[in-house]
Amino acid sequence: MNTHKFVLCVAFSLLSPVLTDEDFYQNLMMEYNSTRGNWTGFTAYSIEAAKWWNRDPFDALTRKIERKLLCTDMLDAIQSVDNLTTIPTVKLKSLKRPNGEHASTLVCSAYNFYPKQIRMRWMRNGKEVTTDVNYSDVMPNGDWCYQTHSHLKYIPTSAEKIACMVEHLGLSEPMFVVWDPSLPVEQQTQIAVGLCGLVIGFVIAISGIIYYITVCQRQVFIPVESPPEAGAT
Repeated sequence: MNTHKFVLCVAFSLLSPVLTDEDFYQNLMMEYNSTRGNWTGFTAYSIEAAKWWNRDPFDALTRKIERKLLCTDMLDAIQSVDNLTTIPTVKLKSLKRPNGEHASTLVCSAYNFYPKQIRMRWMRNGKEVTTDVNYSDVMPNGDWCYQTHSHLKYIPTSAEKIACMVEHLGLSEPMFVVWDPSLPVEQQTQIAVGLCGLVIGFVIAISGIIYYITVCQRQVFIPVESPPEAGAT
């Protein structure tokens, strides 16, 4: 029997008829109703098998234990899932502008939040922006959490404050992420590391040149006498 189907079917409704099934190559063969406590067959073979299982006291006991362990005992835990919330992680970044374009595109991304319902808005100097804005669908991560993204196309101007506002059940108040046009920390770190490497390389090169000049100046040249000519005394 497909236990995962039993969990999904039984756990969410203990009062209405609840079904689980046995299938063969995706063709439904038998169906079990936990409210009535019996099997129903849909083919000649499975009808006979259902009769046999319905008379089997061990199978009836097994279904009863499964219902208690997987449903009744887990009902509080399953219902508590609705009360779980995960606060979104919000990031704001700027995309590179294509050559010749003056407008920039900001991307506001919300990651790893639950439940699915979320609202994102763009704010410019405290007022909501409704033009040149688009929103992606809320997409599942595959781990019960979700993510979504929004794009804002704008022309940078001085003394302008742009923020992404996020509202979610896990937040006690709206979250504001203000766009900082300065270089992000990652790029600042990369530039600093590159400059340090350049300075170290320059120092090593200068030290090598100084060492080479010093060694050359200390060299002592010893004159070598020419060998005497033949017949000389």
